[in-house]
Amino acid sequence: MKTAILGYGTVGSGVGEIIDSLRDINIEVAHILERTENLHKHPLMCDDINVILNDDEVEVVVETMGGIEPAHSFIMQALQAKKHVVSANKAVIARYMEEFHACAKENGVRFLYEASCGGGIPWLHNLYNALRIDEIDEIHGIFNGTTNYILDHMEKEQAQFDVILHKAQELGYAESDPSADIDGYDIQNKLRISASIAFESNVPLTFPVFGIRNICKSDIDYAKSLQKKIKLLAVAKRSQDRYYAAVEPTMYAETQTEASVAENFNLTCLHGETIGDLKFYGQGAGKLPTANAVVQDIIDIYAGIDTQPVAKQKELRVDASLVSGTYILRSNADEALIKELFADAYTKKDVFDNCNYYHITPISSYLMHQKAAELMKTDGNLFFVHVAEVEA
Repeated sequence: MKTAILGYGTVGSGVGEIIDSLRDINIEVAHILERTENLHKHPLMCDDINVILNDDEVEVVVETMGGIEPAHSFIMQALQAKKHVVSANKAVIARYMEEFHACAKENGVRFLYEASCGGGIPWLHNLYNALRIDEIDEIHGIFNGTTNYILDHMEKEQAQFDVILHKAQELGYAESDPSADIDGYDIQNKLRISASIAFESNVPLTFPVFGIRNICKSDIDYAKSLQKKIKLLAVAKRSQDRYYAAVEPTMYAETQTEASVAENFNLTCLHGETIGDLKFYGQGAGKLPTANAVVQDIIDIYAGIDTQPVAKQKELRVDASLVSGTYILRSNADEALIKELFADAYTKKDVFDNCNYYHITPISSYLMHQKAAELMKTDGNLFFVHVAEVEA
């Protein structure tokens, strides 16, 4: 079976390496789409998508370009040319997920994207497996290795955010513009994809997101004084015809599994009625782990294995009460303003390392994000975390 790879950067070249290493499976790369200036780097490279679209022997197109355009246009053209598509591009999938599936169905081909969420972790595959028996009522996890590395090393090295971010950039864990990671939008894309599958519904990119751009060493140390660790979490819960999703920093007790996730590793979790809690740990990014997930999708197409059951597409409505609890807010705003803003949810203030930490409970995630956004007008450096409940 012949494939074509769009984009030959970190993941794309990893896909090429793994396919070349396959011995007992008849899959080969026929074309590699790259920029004109790179054509000399590989004999299979071309700079015209039509070379791939017009090659009847190419059955699978692998999109590892990243970004929205031209990735979106190329995926649609490949599907319309009746070629299967495998993608690792969570940004374009999160935006056009339903459109891609509809186009694939119309043209009798498949659109697979295991590598878009969780890198080398077979996360989406296991969501589909769980759905064969259960309704999934919760997913959560650490979906971004860059931010986990930063949080982990801020504690290990007793360093400020900017120092560890720079180190992460030097190691290649963070981009020169790290906004998508540290502001939580990379996780938002992955959660939109994951929750849409888990809840068999269209979960739009409208849920609240609060990243770690404002975190400081004092926040890490304050969490440690409470015997807790801070992680940037994706969470989505469902109850009957209601759901809620959010991306937010979360404090976990040091004894909880999430707190033990170190370096740039990911942890993805689901809960179903009969299966209970399932947690998957592994490399959430990186050249070969992500490429491995891409090639797994290609092999499924080659073998005729259908890993995507037909979704029921349930109609769900947002219910902000499904994610709620205790939040801790660090702010230098006037205490009277905070008391007024949070009213009865305000419980107490701690002073730690010359910083004011306000405990707010009970409050829904939606209201916390909303009120924090309002307070940001006064204090642009505030930070807050959700305090996770300790499992009995």
